[in-house]
Amino acid sequence: MTRRLPQSNRAHNFRIVGTIRNETELNLDWQPLESKLLAAAAYLPPRRLLYLRFHSSEVYRYFTFPAEQYQDFLEAESQGRYFIAHIRNQFPYERLPRR
Repeated sequence: MTRRLPQSNRAHNFRIVGTIRNETELNLDWQPLESKLLAAAAYLPPRRLLYLRFHSSEVYRYFTFPAEQYQDFLEAESQGRYFIAHIRNQFPYERLPRR
């Protein structure tokens, strides 16, 4: 099996991203985003789970993401810049399988 090398156009470092193929949340309330990087976001407050869909169609799930920070993210002037500065590589996350 060949190891997949990180690609420079990716939002994450592949060396620390895990991909699972088990549960995915149904009925997420996706909020469309006006961003060059991100297409939509969804949040599950009771479980503190942030879901981000990129324009590449990849979906990532971030764990232990605070509800107040989700509001800051939605209200940011640029969600893409907010993601890079405050979310990417700051929380445990996984890439979800494509459907």
